Amino acid sequence: MRDSADRYGTVTRALHWGMAMLFLWQFGGMVVKEVVGRSPLTAFWVGSHTSVGMLLLALVLLRAIWGIAQSRTRPSYHPGLIGALARLGHLALYVLMLVVPSLALLRAFGGDKPIMFFGLQLRGPTSAEVEWMTAPANALHGTLAWLLLALVAGHILMALVHRYMWNDDLIGRMIGAPAASRHT
Repeated sequence: MRDSADRYGTVTRALHWGMAMLFLWQFGGMVVKEVVGRSPLTAFWVGSHTSVGMLLLALVLLRAIWGIAQSRTRPSYHPGLIGALARLGHLALYVLMLVVPSLALLRAFGGDKPIMFFGLQLRGPTSAEVEWMTAPANALHGTLAWLLLALVAGHILMALVHRYMWNDDLIGRMIGAPAASRHT
């Protein structure tokens, strides 16, 4: 379950890959919305955006707490500039994974519409919008989300660089393969 110097544990891997699938859902829906426009597919996909975003925010918080708790035992970064850049890239990912849904949640609580979580009403409609709560998300949520997508793409690209150019075992550590069975 726990991380070790050799590989990431079950909890870390489940959070990583589960969140990856949820982010794929989120970004896939937004790409479909941009390409297709309004349609039944878009309505279904984008209709879950807020609920999935709230779930992702909770998972990011859980993942950050778990990562801090495991920081002494998990695989270390490469030394030097490569490791420093990887650390900075991961920090940027975490910051955006926290900020993007937090802005949307702030907008939801400042809005006048009901707040729903997978069909469960968390708050009913209100009589007025609170502009100081909605304005930051209206200005930044979409732009920062696309920046997050760019960082995720860079994260994936660097995992492939590790595997196919540098021939190291980074992907094996994240899929949980025992050291003896991993390709190097």
